[in-house]
Amino acid sequence: MFVPSSYREPDSSWTADLIRGNPLALAVSNGSPENGPFATHLPVIFDPETSGDQAGELPGVTLLGHMNRANPHWAALETGSLMLLTFTGPHSYVSPTVYEVTPAAPTWNFTAVHVRGTVERIDSLEETLGVVQSTVQAFEGAFGDGWDMTGSLDYFRRIAPGVGAFRFTVTGAEGMFKLSQEQPAEVRDRVQESFARSACVHRRGTAGLMSRLP
Repeated sequence: MFVPSSYREPDSSWTADLIRGNPLALAVSNGSPENGPFATHLPVIFDPETSGDQAGELPGVTLLGHMNRANPHWAALETGSLMLLTFTGPHSYVSPTVYEVTPAAPTWNFTAVHVRGTVERIDSLEETLGVVQSTVQAFEGAFGDGWDMTGSLDYFRRIAPGVGAFRFTVTGAEGMFKLSQEQPAEVRDRVQESFARSACVHRRGTAGLMSRLP
């Protein structure tokens, strides 16, 4: 991912925060000349056993993910193979009307993280169940209402043979936080204020990140 210097994350914790807040990744890996690359949307979490409250540099950190074993992407994955995970954060169109200057050009403010790493397939049923349970715990805590999965564990065990879980060891990560940094302070403030007043959750999220800029 090409990241101009002005759009790099102000602090390395921004990349981890974006992944936690936007955990539906697009996983991309090489395919064949006939079929092209594979791309699958799937939920990803930090491995609770190895990553803890990881908020700093990502290389060396372990992520956990899973997909449907019927997906041809799963059959093509091999332990040790390379994969790219992309995460998209808050984003929105910026109209020149907000700038209050002429000439001007529209643009799109957006946030994204690309994470490269190696895959380790998980073939054990118990380990697969562990990934599913850890994923539920992470997402119920962050986005849910504290649902208790205890009564559904037998159901999890019945469906687990169809789940392809994997570990992903991060070898590199890049964050793109394009938040009007190239604009004068007064113009950037107007963009932020416009987004903050919007009913759109993406615009309000973008405004929140803009307010954190140094």
